[in-house]
Amino acid sequence: QVDLTESGGGSVQAGGSLRLSCAASQLAVTMGWFRQAPGKEREGVASIGTYDIEPLYADSVKGRFTISKDTGENRLNLQMDNLKPEDTAMYYCAASKLPQWRGTLIGARYDDWGQGTQVTVSS
Repeated sequence: QVDLTESGGGSVQAGGSLRLSCAASQLAVTMGWFRQAPGKEREGVASIGTYDIEPLYADSVKGRFTISKDTGENRLNLQMDNLKPEDTAMYYCAASKLPQWRGTLIGARYDDWGQGTQVTVSS
């Protein structure tokens, strides 16, 4: 089991930036960020696969979010720029034992989840 703890959430105005970080007891072969807004289904946001090649992004965040791994500190980061009100959600870090070339945005393929960190973007 991988223990995951997210941090870095907060409230910003539209157009602003936030950097989320996930401290992991160990980095899994595939890791990702997901989000869930009130009344909506959980959505895959970004994922990084086994070989750290061409991370996968949801269309809604492409060009604005960047996922990265810090293997030295066992951290998964998500840089979020040009935030929009529709980005408001609880953000979760997730770890998967399944090797994936570019990662996966399918939540069912992940084994371990963090408790989440809230991101609120005002217009």
